[in-house]
Amino acid sequence: MTAAREEATPASAFARIGGHPAMRAITERFYDLMEQDPEFAELRAIHAPDLAPMRESLPLFLAGWAGGPRDWFERNPGKCMMSMHAPFPINRQTAEQWAVAMNRAIAEAEVADREVAEAMADVLSRMARGMARE
Repeated sequence: MTAAREEATPASAFARIGGHPAMRAITERFYDLMEQDPEFAELRAIHAPDLAPMRESLPLFLAGWAGGPRDWFERNPGKCMMSMHAPFPINRQTAEQWAVAMNRAIAEAEVADREVAEAMADVLSRMARGMARE
């Protein structure tokens, strides 16, 4: 790719937000909130006792979803968030708790581009609320 073409290519949301460090910070704060804040108790209850696998997986998903490395998608071919969450009892309340916790995690994380972070929070919140089956 030529230098001129490289300059014309906009940076991905993943790059603009701060790459893997930002995605990990968001994920860690999100799961810390879920584990420590009683506001998210119902959400926490529908998750596995050990959140370590999710703490490892979510930042990889977010990275690929935001235009960064697609490692999560390559490891999970043909999977989508809706089908992966189908077995869980997601109602409006737990979907809202997820959205609120993720918004707080993103708002509290150090990111390189706050505008991209806020847009990401908005889209993820809408996705979460769309998973409610009640």
